[in-house]
Amino acid sequence: MLRFLVSFIFPNKDKYEGECKGTPEGVLEKNGHGVHTGANRTTYVSSWKNDKMNGTGRLEHPSGAVYEGKFKTKMFHGAGTYTFPNGAKYIRPFNENKYV
Repeated sequence: MLRFLVSFIFPNKDKYEGECKGTPEGVLEKNGHGVHTGANRTTYVSSWKNDKMNGTGRLEHPSGAVYEGKFKTKMFHGAGTYTFPNGAKYIRPFNENKYV
């Protein structure tokens, strides 16, 4: 399996800079450390696996809300802290994007 460092701008103006891997079908998938910045300025920094947010990372929303913690297949999953735009914090485990 080949690994690549890429900087890519998607047709919707999202941008990804980081590690990718080639699939057997010849498709590049986000895999490893990287930064994905959405056209709406939402930013995810950290780990990717099979083109999905996985592992420990940080997701920043334009509203000022921030999630720092574990992700599993694009969802908040495991230990994490969600900071609301007003500064209030929720520090607890998450299970598939839901508070536990």
